[in-house]
Parts: sequence; C-alpha cells; structure tokens
Amino acid sequence: MEKSPQHDERPFKTLSGWPVLALYVFLLALAIVLLVLAAQPAEPNKPAIVSIVIVSVLVLGLMPWGFFIVNPNISRVLVLFGRYRGTVRSEGFWYTNPFTIKKKVSVRAHNLNGKIIKVNDLIGNPIEIAAVVVWQVRDTARATFDVESFADFVTVQSEAAVRQLASSHPYDEGHTEVVRTSLRASANEVASELREMLQQRLDRAGVEVSEARLSHLAYAQEIASAMLQRQQATAIIAARAMIVEGAVGMVEMALAKLKAGGMVQLDDERRATLVGNLLVVLCSHENPQPVLNTGSLYT
Repeated sequence: MEKSPQHDERPFKTLSGWPVLALYVFLLALAIVLLVLAAQPAEPNKPAIVSIVIVSVLVLGLMPWGFFIVNPNISRVLVLFGRYRGTVRSEGFWYTNPFTIKKKVSVRAHNLNGKIIKVNDLIGNPIEIAAVVVWQVRDTARATFDVESFADFVTVQSEAAVRQLASSHPYDEGHTEVVRTSLRASANEVASELREMLQQRLDRAGVEVSEARLSHLAYAQEIASAMLQRQQATAIIAARAMIVEGAVGMVEMALAKLKAGGMVQLDDERRATLVGNLLVVLCSHENPQPVLNTGSLYT
C-alpha cells in the first residue's frame, strides 16, 4: 500500500491589510462617483462609465474575502485551488488572494484528560489506568492535511499508548524480574516512557507532547480486595523482619554487657533460656506477663 505524501509547514508572506483596506475605500468612493455620473442623462460617456462601474462592483465584491485576522497563538493555513500555499503565524491584520481558503488552527497548549480504561498489566493483573496529556500543534500542515481530525487523532492514540504502557510494566515492584520499573513505584520513568511513546505516534499529525503523566492507577474492583490483603501481608512481613532484626541486636548487646560486667555466669542452657525470654518480650505485640519462678532453673 502506497503511503500518502507528508506535508511540512512553510511560512507564507502576506500583504498587510491596512493599505489594501485604504485602496478598497478609495475604489468604493470612486465607484460611487462613477455611478452618480452614469445617472446623469446628458453624460456622453455613459456606456463606458457603466461598464467601469460594473467591473468595480465585481472587484469590490471579491476584495473583502481576502482580509483575515491572525490572533495570538492562532495560525492560518492557506489553500489556493487545492494547493497548500503556506501558514501565517504572525498576528495582525492581513490580506491575500480572495479565492484562498484560510483554515484556522490553534497552536495553544491543550489538555487531554483521558478516560479511565481497564487493561491487564505485564503479569496479567486487571488494572484501571488513565493519563493526562499536555499537547500542542507544532506543524500545522501535517495537522491539517495528514490526518482527518488531529484532536480525535490525539485522543485515540493517547488511549492506545496508555494500553501499551500498562501491558509493558507490572503494577507494583517485585512482581517480576523481567521489568524493573513498575507503574506505581516508578512514576517519573513511566511518565517519560509514556511521553516518548506518544510523541512517536503523534509525529504524523504534527503534534508535540509537552507532558504526559498517569492521573489514575488502581487495581480493578474484582481483585482490589485480594491485592490489598497481599500488600498488607507484605507490609506485615517487612515489619516483622525489622522487629526480629532489632530484637536480635538488643539480645546480643544484653548478653555482651552481662558478660562484660561479670554479674552472672551463664551456661549454654541458661543463655538459651534468657535469649528465648528476651525475644518473646521484644517481638510480642502484647504486653508480656511476668512469671515468678520459686525454684531453680532445673526444677
């Protein structure tokens, strides 16, 4: 299949509208004077004057179609008889060929607040995801001639890019060793990747992506509760590991101080009992209950 030719924007120099407007007023006044002369019954050159008046009326009728205004951050794409002439970006009052079509294209920054879509992440978990994209038209020729509607093109391609991004990363870190970056924990890396993916897709429409970032990220409702329990269990395990690590350090410090002070002499069995009691006290979630031993350790 043969690809359609790609258009590139080029500037177009137009005439200032004020001198042409002055000329238009002069011709209008001249036509009125000639019309008054033609109305005189004794005018010898009446047929010639009438012809000039008719031509003047036709010219004056066409001239206003050549005037146009360019507002700030608004461009005009000029097309004459089916051919692209150029783009006017300079703001002001201008004049061009009356038969020229002057399409208005905004080059202001646009916000796209993408809708929330459901898609599977890298390991198959259903998630809900959405993105916010800031974009603007960089090449007015491509935006006008190479796509049907550049605004709709941005919307559709943004959703496709978000789907591709979600399927290329796990929701959370630690779920896979293939991809290190996750959607939740690697926000800056994911935003940069999304922007690059969008820019590649939108180059055809002459659109520049200024910023792209995830605005919504969550597990789908059918697995949200199960994933919440998994996250809670992971947090509990991590907290337990930290508590145990700290308790072991405190037990080692206690034994070292007891040995250095020479307060008691502990054999292996007494040392094991002391270590067990200290670990129970330090790792327990509840307040320990003291136990009084009225006999010896061995009775």
